[in-house]
Amino acid sequence: MELSGAQIVIECLKEQGVDTVFGYPGGAILNIYDELFKHKDEIRHILTSHEQGAAHAADGYARATGKVGVCLATSGPGSTNLVTGIATAYMDSVPLVAITANVAVDYLGKDSFQEVDIAGVTMPITKHNFIVKDINKLADTLRRAFRIAKTGRPGPVLVDITKDVTAPANKVEFTRVDIPPVERSADQITQEDLEKAVKMITKSEKPFILVGGGAVISDAYNELKEFVDKVDAPVADTLMGKGAFDGTDPRYTGMVGMHGTKYSNLGITQCDLLIAIGVRFSDRVTGNAKKFARNAKILHIDIDPAEINKNVSSDHSIVGDVREVLKRLNCMLNKQEHKEWLAHIADLKAMYPLNYRNDILTGPYIIEKIYEITEGKAIITTEVGQNQMWAAQYYKYTAPRTFITSGGLGTMGYGLGASIGAKIGRPDVKVINIAGDGCFRMNMNELATATRYNIPIVELVLNNRVLGMVRQWQTLFYGKRYSYTDLNDKVDFVKLAQAMGARAYRITKTDEVEDVLKEVLSLNEPVLVDCIIDCDEKVWPMVAPGAPIEEVFTEEDINIK
Repeated sequence: MELSGAQIVIECLKEQGVDTVFGYPGGAILNIYDELFKHKDEIRHILTSHEQGAAHAADGYARATGKVGVCLATSGPGSTNLVTGIATAYMDSVPLVAITANVAVDYLGKDSFQEVDIAGVTMPITKHNFIVKDINKLADTLRRAFRIAKTGRPGPVLVDITKDVTAPANKVEFTRVDIPPVERSADQITQEDLEKAVKMITKSEKPFILVGGGAVISDAYNELKEFVDKVDAPVADTLMGKGAFDGTDPRYTGMVGMHGTKYSNLGITQCDLLIAIGVRFSDRVTGNAKKFARNAKILHIDIDPAEINKNVSSDHSIVGDVREVLKRLNCMLNKQEHKEWLAHIADLKAMYPLNYRNDILTGPYIIEKIYEITEGKAIITTEVGQNQMWAAQYYKYTAPRTFITSGGLGTMGYGLGASIGAKIGRPDVKVINIAGDGCFRMNMNELATATRYNIPIVELVLNNRVLGMVRQWQTLFYGKRYSYTDLNDKVDFVKLAQAMGARAYRITKTDEVEDVLKEVLSLNEPVLVDCIIDCDEKVWPMVAPGAPIEEVFTEEDINIK
């Protein structure tokens, strides 16, 4: 059958099983939107308040479901508004296809109205990108884009389509094809590498397992659980790895790194074998990389060969899909036993528990209450900063794809859009976005998106009236010179939320928390909760930038007022 370029776009989306797209229309993409209108019963379109919100929503949808997220934007500022969202997805290996429109071929390179070389702009922050100037290449390009986005280490792909390619009069023959499933990457896994890994594990007396986002992406939950049982080792995770291993398991030690638990940081420093699974050893995890796990041999398992020996040198590595590697190792491993080592870690846990003030309303208290009321079964999205760290520390994640946050890029304003995408992707699960007031101000317009479609997310703002994490650094490292971090103005978040059509509550005391949260979580509509906390509450423990992770400290250690 003969179809226009716009029709081919829609048919290719249907081929890929796309049920939802997030976007914002404009002149150059109108042909695609016209066709999308005709297929609204097959593909749901969510009109966000801003293109960045569309990218974050597609990202949240992808992380919550494991599917490819899709966002649409027009040329010029429409496409450039996607850039932060694309970069966020790139840093965290999220499968995303961004479809943008551009001016017609004859207008390219002439500084035409709303013309931007978006393929050039996004080249460093995509797995691949395309500009389609020929309708004959459109279908194959879109199919390649989806395949690239979800093959190997996932990531975002951008497809820029000139307007003339989508014109109704421009038609070519189109044949639908069945899209084969993407096979897990296993071609680089060798028996020799597996055998060497087994020898390292068997020889170890103090093994420690560090789990990153790669274990979540590969859906290796069951394989990882079996592996941990066989190795009999304590388990820490990175920010991106949360939920890959059950956070209620006795072997679990919490997060590692700058705001990791003391017992994770000390355990990794003291172990004789660090088994790193799907991690990229970012600076926030390692601290001083030269002193990271300095007493240990390092076994690194990752799908991306570029990550091996990039930040931390490994003694041995296996390149391949985490799930596939663990499956094979589990078949080869005998049950190990490390009672003394696990008892030592348990002693460290008892010696250095996470704690917070209980005389005032705090972020950790609120997060713990959310965990208690939801029984750990919610999806938690976050913004970036103190709110993010408290959500990582005090909510126990027992399943993958339940903690959704911007790890690598650290994007303020990410969480609200992501929560909308996550809720649409998994409508039967409670979705709560933990935000700071600074982050909320960045993309708060997406609350109007939630109310437009009655998407029942909870926007919980930990409102300390400052840029909390920046202020924390100013307190600790900049002599309390609070340079432009004060947000204490006349903005009323409750009234603002109500004006956008959301239900809104304000909490100022600890004894209000439980009742308000229970009521909020019983509602089936968008809600904002404005939680007023102290401006000098800090995230503990902490490692100073560039210091070794064993030099982790708390308020008691430095006696700061």
